[in-house]
Amino acid sequence: MTTHDLYTLPADHETWDVANTGYSRFSWEYDNGRDRLLRLYQKGKDKQWDQVTRIDWDIEVDPDDILGFPHETSPLFGSEIWDKMTPEQHNELGRHQVAWQFSNFLHGEQGAMICSARIVESVPDLDAKFYAATQTMDEARHAEVYSRFLKEKVGLFYPINDQLKALLDDTLSDSRWDMPYLGMQVLIEGLALAAFGVMRDLTDMPLPKQILAYVMQDEARHVAFGRLALRDFYKELSQAERDEREEFVVEGCYLMRDRINGRDVYEHLGLPVERCLELNEHSEYYTAFRNLLFTRIVPTVKDIGLWGPRVQKAYEDMGVLNYAASNVEDLMKADEDLAERLDREKRFAAEEAARAADVDATIAAGEGE
Repeated sequence: MTTHDLYTLPADHETWDVANTGYSRFSWEYDNGRDRLLRLYQKGKDKQWDQVTRIDWDIEVDPDDILGFPHETSPLFGSEIWDKMTPEQHNELGRHQVAWQFSNFLHGEQGAMICSARIVESVPDLDAKFYAATQTMDEARHAEVYSRFLKEKVGLFYPINDQLKALLDDTLSDSRWDMPYLGMQVLIEGLALAAFGVMRDLTDMPLPKQILAYVMQDEARHVAFGRLALRDFYKELSQAERDEREEFVVEGCYLMRDRINGRDVYEHLGLPVERCLELNEHSEYYTAFRNLLFTRIVPTVKDIGLWGPRVQKAYEDMGVLNYAASNVEDLMKADEDLAERLDREKRFAAEEAARAADVDATIAAGEGE
């Protein structure tokens, strides 16, 4: 069985080819680099991990209750559509919604891997090339993790969402070296990081919590990389050049905000799509989730200096301008600490199990005498 056999909707093509523009840049300066970026590079090397050994893949996952979210979180809950569905159909809807969300996490991670490789190729500074090389490996691991989770535990895949595909296309087809940073490190990674965080904090299921926490530990470094690399560069741009990038940010944020409506799920399950989308817009959970997606993007955009009137107006229109006051460093530190805590808890549980086994073995040996 191939992945294509598990797609609920056919993927358009075997591959998606995006024409590259711009230059591959070599740097002959091997001695100097920015201290904070080099420290981030060292951290990227130190924090490499293997999904085969770090994640407990033996944990069972109930396909009818993958994340453990209550039915009340569904935008359709309590509607005439929901009331006509059977309990089995409620569970199937939940399974498809998780499959759709995690499929787009997967496709986004492949996009991040390609963008990171593009940064290695095009960025002029060697310290940035060094770090982007570690990120390329991180993103490959994330794609590996999400692909395995979908294949082995969910059993469904969805094609890439049109809005995510459009933003990746714009990011990769731009010849300016900073655009993969802006499109991927700031917008796509920032939104993904927030989405992972909401799911990580709400789920009580150990396997998806592990996956989300460990991926977020890496993603926290990636967003920091984008901030460090772009902050100084954008100070040197002309107002016209900053305006172009701010326009890209605004259009990208609207695209990303509108990408989580789950239209593909409703179409595949034969539900009345327009009514479902209307219920999305009036869902308290959906609205809160959509707004929380900007907790990482808004303060980062402000930090790198793309904070003109058009950007602020767009964020005010989206209802997320208040996130500009968030402390990104604190959020990233919390992400890293949670992943480390999970590791400690797993080690403690393993040690307790080993001690219990030793006690049982000792008792059994005594009884045999």
